Amino acid sequence: MELYELPLIEVAGKIRTKEVSPVEVTESSLDRLDEVEPALTAFVTTTPDLALDQARIAEKEIMADNYRGPLHGIPLGVKDLYNTAGVKTTSSSAQRADYVPDTDSASVTKLYDAGMILIGKTHTHEFAYGATTPTTGNPWAPDHTPGGSSGGSGAAVGAGVVHVALGSDTGGSIRIPAALCGTVGLKPTFGRASRFGVASLSWSLDHVGPLSRNVIDAALVMAAMSGYDRRDPGTADVPVPDMVSGIDAGVAGKKVGIPTNYYTEQLAPEAAEAALTAAAKFVELGAELVEVEIPMAEHIISTEWAIMMPEATAYHLDYLRNSPEKYTDEVRVLLETGASQPATDYVNALRLRTLMQAAWQEMFSSIDVLLAPTLVAAATLRSDPFVRWADGTVEAATAAYVRLSAPANLTGLPSLSVPAGFTAEGLPLGVQILGKPFAEPEILQFGYALEQSTDVVGKIAPVAVKVAP
Repeated sequence: MELYELPLIEVAGKIRTKEVSPVEVTESSLDRLDEVEPALTAFVTTTPDLALDQARIAEKEIMADNYRGPLHGIPLGVKDLYNTAGVKTTSSSAQRADYVPDTDSASVTKLYDAGMILIGKTHTHEFAYGATTPTTGNPWAPDHTPGGSSGGSGAAVGAGVVHVALGSDTGGSIRIPAALCGTVGLKPTFGRASRFGVASLSWSLDHVGPLSRNVIDAALVMAAMSGYDRRDPGTADVPVPDMVSGIDAGVAGKKVGIPTNYYTEQLAPEAAEAALTAAAKFVELGAELVEVEIPMAEHIISTEWAIMMPEATAYHLDYLRNSPEKYTDEVRVLLETGASQPATDYVNALRLRTLMQAAWQEMFSSIDVLLAPTLVAAATLRSDPFVRWADGTVEAATAAYVRLSAPANLTGLPSLSVPAGFTAEGLPLGVQILGKPFAEPEILQFGYALEQSTDVVGKIAPVAVKVAP
């Protein structure tokens, strides 16, 4: 078995005991990259020379018994919204085609400090404003979308190029590609980790977090990324818990909320079945199911867009005025639409969000976590990005995918997407576990319990050499 095929924790153990070196691990990752990248185009920029330089430094440190921990010597993919000093950071847009930052983003700095190795910058839907990442193929079927906006990260992890890649999540952009590419995706609580040095889509909805092959990988990376940062006023000055110790504590006696509305509407049967199967598994593991009604459900999507669009336009205003032709038509139209939104709509949406957060807090008073499908359906074709329903109606993929992931962004609650099965066509499906504020350890416990009781988490897509159209 190749090193890239092994679980991160097993590779970390081999590095720690000096059975393998970070150079060997990095070379395995780069070999896998060369094999699958023609089919996927997961990366905007690859950094093989830098990766090998970092790996040699890590090797020397470990040989000198300066082992930093389980992330030391592990390859990493970074979404191209995150600043990386000396490495192009384009946001997958012509607006920043030649942008090379002088400093690293907060998360990249922390992961470098943990000893991780940069393999390259992964594609995003342009400036994260979409949920399909048109540049990139799905590792399970390259003619299908990997989702977005962190589609390159999902594809890179799903194909086995890296064990972990960074994403951002404003309406679901970590969890959407995680579910579509068969990976784990963790959107933390709003304020858990710094967004300093990451291009913004919507300041009050943006979150940063990892996509990974296994739940424990997500816990390791999220813990390393977390913490207060005065450079990001949105970060919360709260302690960072140990997200790994106790992850195997189980779920016996816990209460799992099962929504009776919203997450059950306009849903592909296979997506609904995956959630039911996960719920049954939790019962087998000793948890109790509690039916709950999602509050203010009719306002969720309108509130998400009414906040996101003007905030996105505010961030892009200079580009929009001076070089609008450098955007794709899709993103330019969204930004122009945001510019025309009345301020009263934005203010009312902020007020609605406050009411929604209070209502969700009340709902969570009777449960420990909420279980729901991550998405309404599996990956659409890249050439036809629409979900086609049995009644003959169609729904644009971005709108469809955001529908079930947006509530966690509006409420700021942590949400973990875990692989939960496959469609008859072999496309991945996911379920998400939402928790109370700063309860990442608890949702990780649930995700780990589900992972250990099924055989769908941690699989590498057999994409190999297929070439996408």
